[in-house]
Amino acid sequence: MEKIRVIIDNTQKEVKIPTGLRMLIRRCCNAVLRLEQFPHPAEISVTFVNNEQIRELNRQYRDKDSSTDVLSFPMGENGEYDENHDTGAKILGDIVLSMEKAVEQADRYGHSLEREVGYLCAHSMLHLLGYDHEQGGMDRVRMREKEEQVMTQLGLPSTSSYVLDEDEE
Repeated sequence: MEKIRVIIDNTQKEVKIPTGLRMLIRRCCNAVLRLEQFPHPAEISVTFVNNEQIRELNRQYRDKDSSTDVLSFPMGENGEYDENHDTGAKILGDIVLSMEKAVEQADRYGHSLEREVGYLCAHSMLHLLGYDHEQGGMDRVRMREKEEQVMTQLGLPSTSSYVLDEDEE
């Protein structure tokens, strides 16, 4: 497998980053690229932010004035990516992850923070590779299947449903 460089930055102070979480992010990025048989060296940037920071990015780039769990900023289109001329790596893009929202959702769904962050990372990596679930249908189903396949490979299989009862929404 080609060399994968994952640059991780923490710009928030609200949630202490557990030991091993950075390694989990790297393993997750590698697992997605292996699953997708990505044939090149790659570079991905992952930033941990708080709810206010991600809300500002969501407003600025998606015109949605609310916090969200993760944002993906792909650098490629139709399988074409910018290249780091020093390393030859394809620059896939940026993942911005709200640690506050990850803690909230792990609580809500009854699983570990590691499972939630791994899932959000896998989800975002698929976006960087061109997957889109916004239209629903089979694209959404295919993306969910791939996310769960990666989570199982990482030893973090789903233990509960992401579907909430009506009174929880």
